[in-house]
Amino acid sequence: MKAKWLQAIMAAITLAASASAHAQGMPTGAPIRIAMIEGMSGPFANAGAAVERNLRFGVETVNARGGVKLADGAHPLELVVLDSKGSAEEALVQLRAAADGHIGFIMQGNSSAVAAALLAAIDKQNTREPDNRELFLNYSADDPALTNASCSFWHFRFDAHAGMRMDALADVIQRDKSVKKVYLLNQDYSFGHDVSTLARTALASKRPDIGVVGDEFHPVGRVKDFAPYIAKIRASGADAVITGNWGNDLTLLVKAAREQGLDTKFYTFYGNSLGAPAALGDAGVRRVIAVADWHPNAGGAASDAWYASFRQRFPAARDDYPVLRMPLMIEMLAASMNRAGSAQPEKVAKALEGMKYDNGFRASWMRADDHQLIQPLYVMEMDRVGTPGVHFDNEGSGYGFRTVLALAPERTVPVTTCRMRRP
Repeated sequence: MKAKWLQAIMAAITLAASASAHAQGMPTGAPIRIAMIEGMSGPFANAGAAVERNLRFGVETVNARGGVKLADGAHPLELVVLDSKGSAEEALVQLRAAADGHIGFIMQGNSSAVAAALLAAIDKQNTREPDNRELFLNYSADDPALTNASCSFWHFRFDAHAGMRMDALADVIQRDKSVKKVYLLNQDYSFGHDVSTLARTALASKRPDIGVVGDEFHPVGRVKDFAPYIAKIRASGADAVITGNWGNDLTLLVKAAREQGLDTKFYTFYGNSLGAPAALGDAGVRRVIAVADWHPNAGGAASDAWYASFRQRFPAARDDYPVLRMPLMIEMLAASMNRAGSAQPEKVAKALEGMKYDNGFRASWMRADDHQLIQPLYVMEMDRVGTPGVHFDNEGSGYGFRTVLALAPERTVPVTTCRMRRP
């Protein structure tokens, strides 16, 4: 029954998209290039590939509707993929290549350290070459500093930052009276240290009775066996682990937990990410909690239809990792170009400031003060597909997530210390 229902939704979406493209015509102007600088090789290549799929889906959706409407007519968007190899140094090389090619829109997210390096370089580039400016669109780099102390007119973040995510997780931990001891395990770079600090602050505020029995950092993308870390967690007597790990660092961590039979809860930023549910299996059922801006089981006909359209475009189980904010970032970029009637970065940035965007099932707005997107957040727990609230699984694993806490955008608004300088 569910398969026939999804097929019907997919068929309707296909017909609607075809009719729209026929009615409006495909854009015929010169393509507007947008560059994605991400690790497409190395230990986090799978995460880079997932980002590319999500951004490409957004680009194709905009182009199918007729592209971007500028003063001189309709233009398609063109995604240019540049491999940073997961390195800040290589990312800067690729940024220079994008500038040399006069690509005015740069997208990156899978590392706050890389994002900080790119932002500093873009600020200098835009001052040095005012006729060749670039706008930085950040879809995942969650270091709060990027929209606080290091905020920039040329940077917009479309993900909830680490403090926003931690506050949502802490709301759930506050209600979980089984948690008495927590172990903090994070990647050893700026984002991982932020997660540790934010966790301590949130726990002190909302659950001061909880003891932090471990606070450890490990090298990013270099640990192949997390068994020694799992042994430390077990020895500490922790009831729960809080981690901001992502990519293979999360998958290998939860795999080691399963293999060693660790039955503590994992409060994660990305526990629903690539490969994690399959790696955990039954060991993750009702023990892995994650936080996201959306997930396939968020519910509602419009949400289900959007998910069905993504799965139609990327039907392979291994590609089943939709990240709604990434295609929506493309949608908001296109909308700001339409509003500005221009693809000139400064004009687009001014049009994007304060923009409200509602796709029919998820409303958000771009706060002008710090260029932080304000959006809903969902805290969810892992369970078997078919159990209440888990209609869809992840990557064909047989496991998915149900919502345990849904926060409206108004409940996720963070304080900001940004003092932005505008051109």
